[in-house]
Amino acid sequence: MTSDPVFFRSEGRGPAQLRATRLNTGFVSTAEGSVLIEVGYTRVLCNATVDQGVPAWMRNSGRGWVTAEYGMLPRATLTRTAREAERGKIGGRTHEIQRLIGRSLRAVVDMEALGERTVILDCDVLQADGGTRTAAITGACAALAIALERMKLTGALKTSPLKQLVAATSVGIVEDIALLDLAYEEDSQAEVDMNVVMTEDGGLVEVQATAERKAFPRARMLEMMDLAEAGIRDLLALQRAAIDAAVAK
Repeated sequence: MTSDPVFFRSEGRGPAQLRATRLNTGFVSTAEGSVLIEVGYTRVLCNATVDQGVPAWMRNSGRGWVTAEYGMLPRATLTRTAREAERGKIGGRTHEIQRLIGRSLRAVVDMEALGERTVILDCDVLQADGGTRTAAITGACAALAIALERMKLTGALKTSPLKQLVAATSVGIVEDIALLDLAYEEDSQAEVDMNVVMTEDGGLVEVQATAERKAFPRARMLEMMDLAEAGIRDLLALQRAAIDAAVAK
């Protein structure tokens, strides 16, 4: 295989290029906020629901809560995966991803400004080709922003509790080359796989980095972090444009 990254990346992408990314708002008309995010062939439907009230342990605190649920349709992958409901329990990977999405969104929400309301972000993977958790975070944040902006427009909220946007992407090392936004084929052969969650002001919510075969030096991690930050800046711009267009309708 050639060492030229343009050769082996799908769609002729360079190492620092995101996959074609689209945020389709209003995909589900019944949700307070709805975004179908497409990152290459990965498609995740993110719906925001705003419920009055909070979990019992938060009652009378004057603070709100943001949580997430994540699931994958049986034919999101090449072979059918049984629904977790059929197995009678949620798998460890699903729990991990739900917690990650929830943490990422809570990091950018003023819970006191939200009041005693619960926002539930349902993230359902329609098709998976790598990066479903990072796509879910990016799409869910846009859906959350749309829901809160609409509540502000109706007078249900004085100001939006969303302090800033948050987005996420993956980076990795394949054939000793640092790559942004790994598709499944790249992720499956990566020597290092990393997910980065970052806010608009450059703050890091989460960094998950794993060496698959051998340890990697700090310099390579910094190289991947720089790739991730540039990619997330592009995702944040796409989010902002989609949110503004949806709220203006």
